[in-house]
Amino acid sequence: MNNLKKIDLFKNLSDEDLNELSSYLTTATYKKKDHIFSEGGNPEWFYIVSTGKVKITKLSHEGKEIILEIISPNDIFGGVAVLRNFAYPANAVAMEETEVLKISRKNFMRVVDRFPNLMYLIALQLGDRMKNSHDSLKNIALERVEARIAALLLKLSNKIGVETDEGLLIDMRLTKQDVADMVGTTVETSIRTFSKFKKQGLVTDADGKILIKNREELLKFSS
Repeated sequence: MNNLKKIDLFKNLSDEDLNELSSYLTTATYKKKDHIFSEGGNPEWFYIVSTGKVKITKLSHEGKEIILEIISPNDIFGGVAVLRNFAYPANAVAMEETEVLKISRKNFMRVVDRFPNLMYLIALQLGDRMKNSHDSLKNIALERVEARIAALLLKLSNKIGVETDEGLLIDMRLTKQDVADMVGTTVETSIRTFSKFKKQGLVTDADGKILIKNREELLKFSS
């Protein structure tokens, strides 16, 4: 129950309410690259990440994977499809060993009926998520690769950044291929851009994670 209180959706619920809610939740684990659901699939489950990371992806017309969003612990996904009862509009894939909480659509509708404020909070989160996805696709279409990668790093640092003595650490392991897939470019271009950023002292690697050393200069690339 203490873990449920860490989730923004549920933090204002009483212990009694959380106890009732927990009876509807089940746990599932996925290995890296496992599909949690696929685009076009039936909206059977609403998900919350407990540990690990999940990427929400679509395929371009050329068959290239584009990462629309990365879901971190305590974040929700699958919500739009479940609420509207239409097919999942994208794929959800585990980026590493991942554990999720999930609730069936039938029980989810019971829960939001029982706790109406949850619907409001979910709508706010989904609205932000859809705006971010729209901005990502717009950036892919309009912005230079350097600007797209800089904007992505700043966005991730705002979401999961950790202040350190050396700079702002993006607290997740991202490969250059992951970054390329998130901004709609090739891995070779991603590698070249990171090399440029490193030479200019903007970023560096720290145990497989990205450390932003000069946020102000990186902002100039993103604008």
